[in-house]
Amino acid sequence: MFSLEKEVKKWYNSCKTRINPRCMVLNTQQLESFIQIAENLNFARAAEILNVTQSAVSRQIQGLEEELNTKLFYRTTRTVLLTPEGNIFLEHAKQMLEHLRIASARMQHHSSVGTQVLRIGCESEGELRFLRELLRTCRNTIEAFHPYLRILPHQALLNLFFQGELEVLFGFEDGLPVREGLHFTPLRQVPLCCVVPNGHPLTQRTHIDEETLFAQELVLCNAYTIPTQATALQNRIAQHLSPERIHISENAQVVRMLVQAGYGCAILPQPAAGDPELTYLPLDGIAPLRYGICCAKTVGDALLKQFVQLAQQVARQLDDADRPRP
Repeated sequence: MFSLEKEVKKWYNSCKTRINPRCMVLNTQQLESFIQIAENLNFARAAEILNVTQSAVSRQIQGLEEELNTKLFYRTTRTVLLTPEGNIFLEHAKQMLEHLRIASARMQHHSSVGTQVLRIGCESEGELRFLRELLRTCRNTIEAFHPYLRILPHQALLNLFFQGELEVLFGFEDGLPVREGLHFTPLRQVPLCCVVPNGHPLTQRTHIDEETLFAQELVLCNAYTIPTQATALQNRIAQHLSPERIHISENAQVVRMLVQAGYGCAILPQPAAGDPELTYLPLDGIAPLRYGICCAKTVGDALLKQFVQLAQQVARQLDDADRPRP
């Protein structure tokens, strides 16, 4: 969770060999003026961007330099350049201003009457159908519900989760953190599939197992972007293929594009929304993946409990809708 005190201490520790520690009375106008001048190296241009007078910008910088007890710019009648101290301060000024804006927005959001905010993380765009239905149900069920949804790469989501920036993570169980104090709620069983273009000869087969794919070209996806079980399976298959029959990508979306373009088949979880240009063929003998929600056991507020219950309800409804009718 963001702490202005920690940010100021971090900045102070990095600058204390150059800057007098008596300076701690900074304001956002000073930071904005400093950043604009540092980026444009022109006081007049900075004043124009900030919609203030040039003299006002000059006063802000003068006050900032006095508080920091250091010179931030070399100034002549024609040029403006950052001093070494100014270069040090620039990076941290940007970070502090951004954190202040985020903190202000969050406080305003939370202070709204009746607002219920839940911060949600998801790494798979293939699950957007499920999330769309879940968020629609939440809007109709939970009064003043405000979801804050972030779709990011796997490691970035884990970092945010452990920093306290997210309350819940959606994902496959084998890719979510296994730690004391965390709880995983399963929602759906997701088949691990061989993915081929529509009309591929494999679509005519009634059964496909691991050995079937030894005769195919394979598009591999890097380990950190797909579930561990999928990584292990594609690596076993790759051991039976010559290098020229293997293509590699770091992104699951690019993998699907290469499959569409005819570069081979891939091993991926079956997406909730399907894909009009690809066929997903469940593999025989491969246990399905468990998709669900991860959250801290200590988080016990009513909003989170209700959200998890609604997620279970929506998952059951989608599974019923997708189940073949006799």
